[in-house]
Amino acid sequence: MPLLENHLAVVTGAASGIGLAIAKGYAKEGAQIVVLDINEQGANEAAEEIRNAGGKAAGLRLDVTKREDCAAMAKRIAAEVGQVSILVNNAGINRRNAFAGDASAMIKDWEDIISINLNGVFNVTHAFLEALRATRGRIVNIGSIQSFVHVRTPNSVAYTTSKHGVLGFTRALAAELGKFGVRVNAIGPGLIETPLNAAVRANNPELVKIFMDHTPLGRAGKPEDIVGPAIFLASDLAAYVTGSIVMADGGYRAI
Repeated sequence: MPLLENHLAVVTGAASGIGLAIAKGYAKEGAQIVVLDINEQGANEAAEEIRNAGGKAAGLRLDVTKREDCAAMAKRIAAEVGQVSILVNNAGINRRNAFAGDASAMIKDWEDIISINLNGVFNVTHAFLEALRATRGRIVNIGSIQSFVHVRTPNSVAYTTSKHGVLGFTRALAAELGKFGVRVNAIGPGLIETPLNAAVRANNPELVKIFMDHTPLGRAGKPEDIVGPAIFLASDLAAYVTGSIVMADGGYRAI
């Protein structure tokens, strides 16, 4: 029996990268998928890819920074698709302007990153809370190695802060929602090769080298490397796991 059969999973930021890989992995395990992304065309194309592979999926546009839109989306999915039992908060961005550099660029980075990476997780989770309580659901938040450390690369104060926040939110929510049977966990990716960081990887090989020199497995991750942990945390295999973070970082935090 597929591990996620009879589940309805919502994945944010699922038009590409880690979110798309998780959505496809969940569909293979029997879950019905709702792909949410600010890129409406990308969301529709991702859903079509899942359907062409034999899965069930719909693609919808959502800006996670808009709390009222998140609430409206939750109501729409409940009315048109069904009760959500798995939520993956994956939508996020990263930029690298120095805190001590250009003030306007730094402030813009801070506002945008916190708005999407942290407030967005709150907005979407709060919107789907009623459904998740009704289904004794599972929440999987995408954290980072930077949920623990400011990695050996400069200029990511806002991103580091946002991912520390995601881990704190995960633990606090797990403590509160356990009595309703809702499990809340996170995944901590290391350097994963996604469209989000493609330009940085191409234009700054020294940055990649800094990561690789500190990664025992000696390679960057692929989006597919996050799928296994995501399936585990959403499935009954993790029935007694909550408030935890599963690191998928090639061993970065081991040394």
